Amino acid sequence: MKILVIVAHPSINESIVNKHLATRWSQEENVTVHYLYTEYPDRKIDVQREQELLLAHDRILFQFPLYWYSSPSLLKEWQDVVLEYGWAYGTQGTKLHGKEFGLIISTGGPETAYQAGGFNHYSISELTKPFQATANLTGMRFLPTYAIQGVRTLSPEDLSIEAERMIKHF
Repeated sequence: MKILVIVAHPSINESIVNKHLATRWSQEENVTVHYLYTEYPDRKIDVQREQELLLAHDRILFQFPLYWYSSPSLLKEWQDVVLEYGWAYGTQGTKLHGKEFGLIISTGGPETAYQAGGFNHYSISELTKPFQATANLTGMRFLPTYAIQGVRTLSPEDLSIEAERMIKHF
């Protein structure tokens, strides 16, 4: 199985967690790690290139820090322009049918903050409904999300353990 990990972090070189996770992915066979903000610093997305990347892989994973209960803006822009009507959805839009789709999300707050009665009131599953709907619309199978939470308090050893869990999860 060929896996595409689309990393959407606006300052990946300053990130401890997302940089570590992406580096861990790059050690796996049949995995392509694709850094959106590095690839498109001008935010002008090459739609054809991105669609070719999607076609060349069986499993597509979005990796990002949770920003305002969603993804960083370039990933949203990527979805808007790459997942075109007639290509990714619609009567002729079947290019992604049968592929797998998943999320790797990091949060600064702990897991207890993301639940009913918690600080943020909503679970990660509730906050990722738009991604689940995207999978449904495009004919992909949505995989259980891997959330690494409370990243501000992770030791380097904890981060390494989480990275291994993430690999096994997908």
